Amino acid sequence: MFRKLLLTVVALSGVGFLPTAHADKVVDNRWYVSPFGSFVQPGGDRQSDNGWGGGLGFGKILNEHFNVELRGFYQNLSGGKYGGSDITGGTADIQYYISRGTFSPYTVIGLGGINTSHNGKSSAGFIGEAGAGLAYEVTDNFLVRSDVRYRYNNNGNGNLQPGTNEFNDLVVNLGFVIPFGPKPKEVVAEVTPVAPAPVAVVKADCSALDSDHDGVNDCNDQCPNTLSGVHVSVLGCWIVDVKFDNDKDIIKPQYFANLDDTAARIKEHPELVIEIQGHTSKTGGFKHNMNLSERRALAVKKYLVDGSKSPNLTTRGYGWTRPISSNDTEEGRANNRRVQLEVNGQSQKPLN
Repeated sequence: MFRKLLLTVVALSGVGFLPTAHADKVVDNRWYVSPFGSFVQPGGDRQSDNGWGGGLGFGKILNEHFNVELRGFYQNLSGGKYGGSDITGGTADIQYYISRGTFSPYTVIGLGGINTSHNGKSSAGFIGEAGAGLAYEVTDNFLVRSDVRYRYNNNGNGNLQPGTNEFNDLVVNLGFVIPFGPKPKEVVAEVTPVAPAPVAVVKADCSALDSDHDGVNDCNDQCPNTLSGVHVSVLGCWIVDVKFDNDKDIIKPQYFANLDDTAARIKEHPELVIEIQGHTSKTGGFKHNMNLSERRALAVKKYLVDGSKSPNLTTRGYGWTRPISSNDTEEGRANNRRVQLEVNGQSQKPLN
C-alpha cells in the first residue's frame, strides 16, 4: 500500500512538467521565506514510528511557473524496533506551478543531504524528494502552503540499522510563504479612443458671397465689416469721397455734402469702432508723407465730429504704403491721395 502511494506521488510530480498553454502575465519575481512543520511516515525498512519536525525555506519566484528554494529541516522519529532517530538536513528544490492564482497547484523535486543520529551513532547521506502540493494566497504577502513528498534516503555505509542503508519515507509539510515587497500588478492597457473619421466640410465659394453687402465678394473683400450702402473701393473698404491736392490737407467745399452723409451714417451706428486712415501718393519723402497722411485723417475726423468727442473714431496716417492705384500716372496718384474708413479695426492689405 505504501509503495503504491509513493508511485502516485512520483507520477503527480511528473505531470507538472508537461507543456501548459498560458497567457502572458506580469512576472512576480519576489524573494520569500517559508517556515513549515512536517509529519513523517517512515517506510517499513526504517522500522520506526512516525515523527514530527519543522524547518525553514528561503526561495525566489522566477516566473509564472517556477520557484527555486533552499530548505533546512529537523525531524524526530520516535520508538520502533530499533529506537528513534533525529534527522537534520536540507534540500535545494525546484517547484513547478501549474497555474498561479488564489489556489496554485504545484509539483516539486529536491536534492540534498541529511544527517541521521540513531542510538548514539550518526551518518551523513543523500536524499532526493518528489511530490505535489497546493498554495493558497491569503494576501499578496502571505500564503498557506502544503505538499506531500516521497523521500529517498541513502546513508551510504553508515550501517545505522542492520540490513539496509536505504530508506523510503513519506513527508507531509504544512507552512507559510511570506514574500518580500509589494506584489507586481498587471498593467491594464489604456484603450486609445479611435477618433471619428473626419467629416468633409464643404466650404461655400467665397466669390459668390458678400457677407457685409457692400457689393464686393468675400474673396476680394479686405474690409469685411463695412456698412452696407457706403462707397467702397474695389477691395471693399469704405472710401470717403474726398480728394486732396498734392501736398495739401485742406478739405475742399465740393466734398462737404459727402462728408455730411458719412457723419450721418456714423451717428446711426455709434457702436462701431472706426479708424480714419489718411493716404498719400508716392511723391516726396517718406517721413513727410507719413505726417501729411495723418493731417488729412485728422482734418476729416474734425469735420465728422464737428468739435464733439467721439472715442470710437481714431486716426492714423499710412503715407504711401497702401496705394489703391498706380503711382506712375497722375490719375493714379490722385486716387491714392484719399481718406479711407475701416470698421472694427479691419485693415486693408497693401496693393501689390
